[in-house]
Amino acid sequence: MLFGSLDTKDQEYAFVRSLIVEQGLDVVLVDTGVLGAPAVEADVSAAAVAEAAGTSLEALRARRDRGHALATMAAGAKAVAEDLHARGRLSGVLALGGSGGSAVAATVMQTLPVGLPKLLVSTMAAGDVSPYVGTCDVTLMYSVVDIAGVNSVSRQVLANAAAAIAGMASAYDARRIAGAAPQDKPLVAATMFGVTTSAVDTARRRLEELGYEVLVFHATGSGGRTMEALVAGGHLAGVLDLTTTEIADEVGGGVLSAGPDRLGAAARAGVPQVVSFGALDMVNFGPRGTVPEQFEDRTLLVHNEAVTLMRTSTAEAAEIGDVIGKKLAASTGPAALFVPRGGFSALDAPGGPFWDPGADAACAGAVLAALEGSGVEVVDTDLHVNDAEFAESAAEHLHRLIQRERHGS
Repeated sequence: MLFGSLDTKDQEYAFVRSLIVEQGLDVVLVDTGVLGAPAVEADVSAAAVAEAAGTSLEALRARRDRGHALATMAAGAKAVAEDLHARGRLSGVLALGGSGGSAVAATVMQTLPVGLPKLLVSTMAAGDVSPYVGTCDVTLMYSVVDIAGVNSVSRQVLANAAAAIAGMASAYDARRIAGAAPQDKPLVAATMFGVTTSAVDTARRRLEELGYEVLVFHATGSGGRTMEALVAGGHLAGVLDLTTTEIADEVGGGVLSAGPDRLGAAARAGVPQVVSFGALDMVNFGPRGTVPEQFEDRTLLVHNEAVTLMRTSTAEAAEIGDVIGKKLAASTGPAALFVPRGGFSALDAPGGPFWDPGADAACAGAVLAALEGSGVEVVDTDLHVNDAEFAESAAEHLHRLIQRERHGS
């Protein structure tokens, strides 16, 4: 499916369509433009897209509200894509656009399943692309020049895009024809950071021995959001949330927050979860020069040229703990808290640069206080988060919670 505003980019879409067809693929061209009559005929007209969104082009034009028109055409294109996918006619999607076209493309692409090829050629791809990617496997290509005609530069970029989506779609079709291996193992999510890798690797191996397929998410904000989306979508049997550091960034003003809803999905959905304190000893910033001035007197560690870590204070640790405790206490399904009194990360250990038992105790105490009377199980240990015994115990406990949920005992 090739989709976008043919009223302003008909020449570019005609060029890309011809290249994809040359590769032997069928193309469904979908017009999401509202103004004018394009020189290229679409397979799904703009009028049909508007109708799929429950309105008409005439109504959109009469309203003279560009934002509303973009949102409406995005909804219509989403309905068209979902229909094509349901009928087995969708092997990939490609869109070209500036800020408006990219917003429409993102709405469509983020609703399609993981694994289906999604490519967006955009003028916005060199900046903050998180609104366009969301929590999905969208591939972005920077257009270099504006998408305004086919010239010596755009011709090369668009030709690469056509070749890329043709190759991805062909590979997707080949996998579909061959048939995917049956998925008979329940999926479990685990959260990891560099400083908790040892723990998660150990836990992952144990969970695999117990018969699970483990999806590991890097706790960098986008990783947490993606995991939360999969939980909310009903894809996971359980969550081993050993690394909750994104909460520290949300509270401490760091750059790797997953947003205020982190830890919310499993609690609402009743998905079994085991939660711990991985990397709550740190807040993440970019290069050293980007650390806000108010933190200059804090314990800072230059992790590499792109990452500077700040040790959470006792007050911040207590606030982080309170947030985690309240979210965990709201669980509607089986949940457990694993407390590693021996340290929260590879840096938070005796002799380590972030070793601060007082701050750790404040964090643990706040969580436990918020959990009083909640029914959440607590396993309080003197172990370090990266100790093999701690990680294996947490994995086995999650297994028991999942089995309990499945068998009602």
